[in-house]
This record gives sequence, C-alpha cells and structure tokens, in this order.
Amino acid sequence: MRHRARLYLITPPKLDPEAFAPLMAEALAGGDIAAVQLRLKDVSDDAVLHAGAKLRDMVQHAHAAFLINDRPDLAVEIGADGVHVGQGDAPYAEARRIVGKEAIVGVTAHNSRHLAMEAAEAGADYVAFGAFFPTDTKQPSHWCEPEVLEIWHETTETASIAIGGLKLDNCEPIVRANPDFIAVSSAVWNDPRGPRAAVADFNALFDRLAHAGGE
Repeated sequence: MRHRARLYLITPPKLDPEAFAPLMAEALAGGDIAAVQLRLKDVSDDAVLHAGAKLRDMVQHAHAAFLINDRPDLAVEIGADGVHVGQGDAPYAEARRIVGKEAIVGVTAHNSRHLAMEAAEAGADYVAFGAFFPTDTKQPSHWCEPEVLEIWHETTETASIAIGGLKLDNCEPIVRANPDFIAVSSAVWNDPRGPRAAVADFNALFDRLAHAGGE
C-alpha cells in the first residue's frame, strides 16, 4: 500500500456561522478529514471569533484539527488547534510564540522548496505548496508543479499540503505526487450533491490510489 493522502478542508471566505454549521456537519459525516481551516476574508475579528466558536467543537469532536488562517492571536482566543500563516502574515517564529509549542503551525511555501525548507527547519508542522490550478476562492500569485511535492516527499519528513484549484476531476496527478494532505474548498462546498458526497468521493479516490501499488 502506497502513501495515502488525507483531506484538508478550507471554509468559504464568507459564511453565516448559523447557516453554515449544518453544512460543516454534513462534510464531517462524509469521511476522513484531517483538518479544517477557518479562512474568512475581509471580516471583523468578532466575525472570526463567532464563526470559530460555532464550528470548533463539531470539528474537534470529529477528530479533525481546527485551524485559523492568518491570525495566531485569534486561534488562541478561539481555542483552535493551530494556525496557518502565509508569507505575508505573521512570521513563523511569532506565530509559534503566540500559539505555543503544542499547537499546529503551518506555513505557505508557494512553489519554493527553499521557503519550505526554511519553515521546516524552524519547526513548522507542515508546508503548503500551490497553486496547481486556477481557483475561484483566491487569485494565485504562484504556480506549482507536482514534481515539487514528489521531491519534498522523498527528501524531507515535514508534512506537505497541496493547495490551489484542486477538484475531484483534476487532483489525481497531484495525489500521485505524494503530498500528505490535499486542500480543497469550493470542490466540497459547491458540489451540487452536497458536501458529504464530495468528502466521500475524495476519500474514495485517496483509498483507490493508496491501494494502487508501490511508491
């Protein structure tokens, strides 16, 4: 059995926590989800705190890590499991100081193994490579090739995430490049069958490729 990817689910950039909570519950019922990142854009701190309080317990009860995008201070206030920081956000060292030694800190590396190695050597729990395809949720500033994931998997122990435009019908070559996690957002939330079916299909794909044979 080869390396098996896991799902890393990112929320829509805007949401009403009360209306969104049932959708999150559906997604969590669809199968294995390693982590959920709350990524809200152009909203107040209070809005992030409110959404975090509404979603945190159900995510953690499903044995998924609950992470906050950009803001280590809010991650601590919410009681999240950690934070994801981009290259333009709080530096890794500052994020780690704020959230503590036990929390998860992930770092965006774009398409750069150099940035990824710097983050890994500093102690990041994972590095995120992308984007691989155009995405509706964020305008990519960098494009990445699957080879970066393959090299990272072969040469380092720090976990990697593939992110950026990944959907059921295009992610198989990326999954075959052996990232630890596949990050998705609209591919789950915009699936006309609902998020539960989308999560189940991603897990079925990961299972199929994991059982397809050696590395």
